[in-house]
Amino acid sequence: MSVKDKYGPVINLMQDFGIKDNNVREDKDSLIVQGTANTQYEKNQIWDKIKEIGGENPKDIKADIKVKNTDFYATHKVKSGENLSQISRKYYGDPNRYRDIASYNNINNPDKIEPGQELKIPNP
Repeated sequence: MSVKDKYGPVINLMQDFGIKDNNVREDKDSLIVQGTANTQYEKNQIWDKIKEIGGENPKDIKADIKVKNTDFYATHKVKSGENLSQISRKYYGDPNRYRDIASYNNINNPDKIEPGQELKIPNP
């Protein structure tokens, strides 16, 4: 199995996120991955996938992922049935930080979010 095949899920995730300046190439026995993620959350998800496949300090991949927008952590499109506590748990691991998301998005009533609404998730 080639290194590129081994890290195929990383490459797929980068494509799913629409990573800009995406450059993936093999160099001897390692994979070199470069690109620009839209948010820190996307970059973190890519690194989590790399570590899931290659371990905490993989020697067979070199990744240089930059972040385009550092003003906020992530963007989230609200799905039907979601609430701010669920969204907060997804990004922070803490449902009680829903107020941070509401405040950042100028939402006066946290119970009044709509499917399709685009939220910016503030930096942790």
